[in-house]
Amino acid sequence: MVLMSQPGSSRCIQSEIIQCKVRHNGANTTETTKPKEIFFGLRPLSRSSLKATPSWSLDGTELVRRRGHSVTVAASPPTEDAVIATDPLTKEDLVDYLASGCKPKEKWRIGTEHEKFGFEIGTLRPMKYEQISELLNSISERFDWEKIMEGENIIGLKQGKQSISLEPGGQFELSGAPLETLHQTCAEVNSHLYQVKAVAEEMGIGFLGIGFQPKWRREDIPVMPKGRYEIMKNYMPKVGSLGLDMMFRTCTVQVNLDFDSEADMIRKFRAGLALQPIATALFANSPFTEGKPNGYLSMRSQIWTDTDNNRSGMLPFVFDDSFGFEQYVEYALDVPMYFVYRKKKYIDCAGLSFRDFMAGKLPCLPGEYPNLNDWENHLTTIFPEVRLKRYLEMRGADGGPWRRLCALPAFWVGILYDEVSLQNVLDMTADWTPQERQMLRNKVPVTGLKTPFRDGLLKHVAQEVVKLAKDGLERRGYKETGFLNEVTEVVNTGVTPAEKLLELYHGKWGQSVDPVFEELLY
Repeated sequence: MVLMSQPGSSRCIQSEIIQCKVRHNGANTTETTKPKEIFFGLRPLSRSSLKATPSWSLDGTELVRRRGHSVTVAASPPTEDAVIATDPLTKEDLVDYLASGCKPKEKWRIGTEHEKFGFEIGTLRPMKYEQISELLNSISERFDWEKIMEGENIIGLKQGKQSISLEPGGQFELSGAPLETLHQTCAEVNSHLYQVKAVAEEMGIGFLGIGFQPKWRREDIPVMPKGRYEIMKNYMPKVGSLGLDMMFRTCTVQVNLDFDSEADMIRKFRAGLALQPIATALFANSPFTEGKPNGYLSMRSQIWTDTDNNRSGMLPFVFDDSFGFEQYVEYALDVPMYFVYRKKKYIDCAGLSFRDFMAGKLPCLPGEYPNLNDWENHLTTIFPEVRLKRYLEMRGADGGPWRRLCALPAFWVGILYDEVSLQNVLDMTADWTPQERQMLRNKVPVTGLKTPFRDGLLKHVAQEVVKLAKDGLERRGYKETGFLNEVTEVVNTGVTPAEKLLELYHGKWGQSVDPVFEELLY
């Protein structure tokens, strides 16, 4: 999630004692950060000589201390050379970075992000960058958002801890602030959609909530003027057949959630991976490609199976007894790089090794070592079904209409933020084999809740899981269970959103996808 702050609004923890259990080489150790010496698990200056000492704030931005002053640098898009390492980073630094996300339960938050397709209402064609630029500038001026620029081009907005960014094909993304309740989350979504619609309708622009572009070819999609996307566009065809479709024709909704320790992270990671195919089925909403049914209920999910298998998938090693922050670091180090950001430019390092970078042997930057910004940026280029940063991202759901934007975080919060429901899920899935988890991952994009599983259908497992999510929300005590109404209907009927769209296509819509632009219009 892109979490940003306006200058001066970051809160950097300098005086609190933060504990997080981290396993190094299999041994559990409790690391305690010292006031004004180690920030979020980073080592003190005496152990690593840096020209600028970084400290990490709660909202994902980095404060860089120079000459007694603090300046706020956005963590994404990539920063400039805010931290220039003169000593190489160690693997311990990378592990500690992940462990710095640990926070006590009272500080757990909900971060929701969603993407949507902008289109011209008159022609249904995708928005061009010029229209997107006008839209961003108008939202900025009317609703007081700060502009994010890349060179001469506006590429996003930020306001407090929210940001608006552009995906490669102009998909419009809100990365929400970390919020305490689902009521706040849904209010944030509603406020965002109001602001976007207020400007877009004047321009003859609409926004579509669906998981895959239903009508237009890849060649019809505009390319956003962002340097990292150019590198990815050139690299994707070398490692999979569907990577460009992922970049330019998919939309998702995801939720980002906290953990209080390494052990808590592991339990939530495993539950998230095991249940991700159920989330994919419940939110399946991408059955059309170029005007016709594509044979899938979630084409978006299917696309990830042949995008780049070095950086996606179900991560079976998460279920190993040895798994922890260190093992995820080992995995991430072996994921090929995309780029390094220096002097406001993206340097193409596609396919190269972050391990070589740590040794100062990166061919595109010989003799230079990575800083923690580089590590943070590298982590954003890994795309498994659940992703670990300093929080966990649930990544298995298709984009959809606004009610489902609130339902997705409700589903995961009810399970992962309630100890009873989380333990019930772990017990339920404990004997699922790696082969069964992968089978569900492979088949759900085609058959959804009707996927056979053991002695029944996935629908029956999903019904039990949604009940656990509802129970978990009830125990939270915020009256949030109503946000699950959308998925409750889906599990009760066994009919996914995609199947409803297909029924309309073959019936009322007369085998045209054009009406979907009105059906799923925000």
